[in-house]
Amino acid sequence: MKKQWFTISVYSENNVGLLNRISGIFLKRHINVESLNVSKSEIEHVSKFTIVVNTTEDWTRKIVAQIEKQIEVIKAFYHTDDETIYQESALFKIASHLLFDERQIQNIIKESNSQIVTVSRDFFVLAKTGRRHEIDEMHDALEPFGIMQFVRSGRITVTKAEMPITAMLEDFYQDK
Repeated sequence: MKKQWFTISVYSENNVGLLNRISGIFLKRHINVESLNVSKSEIEHVSKFTIVVNTTEDWTRKIVAQIEKQIEVIKAFYHTDDETIYQESALFKIASHLLFDERQIQNIIKESNSQIVTVSRDFFVLAKTGRRHEIDEMHDALEPFGIMQFVRSGRITVTKAEMPITAMLEDFYQDK
């Protein structure tokens, strides 16, 4: 089987230590987590972990099965990139004089559809939301000018197909 990108969605109760146990599942298999985001989900009191890995479908299936064995985990799913709509966000901190002295910086901002978040005497901050490759392209374009700081978020994603999790979770919490 060939490696590809998978997004694993884990719906769970919000308990201390779960992230550590989930990361241990990847560690045991020597699979690197490329992106991780944890947030509340569409159901009250339920958290959603969004984990991105580059591995085979067989390994992904095994990992999801192991994750689902954790007591706090309600349900876990995996999807390919084609089955999801996803975004990442990034912030770039750049020296302020470049905003006014380098016309190319203004072109990069315009062409990348990024936003200026703040401007101070010493620096300005750009925000970019998009696919990983779009953020990488912007990073590569800005790098020759000097990036003072850079940070990228984990992937956030929703599936293209309807997810039965909402009804499943509503039933789960009504039974409690």
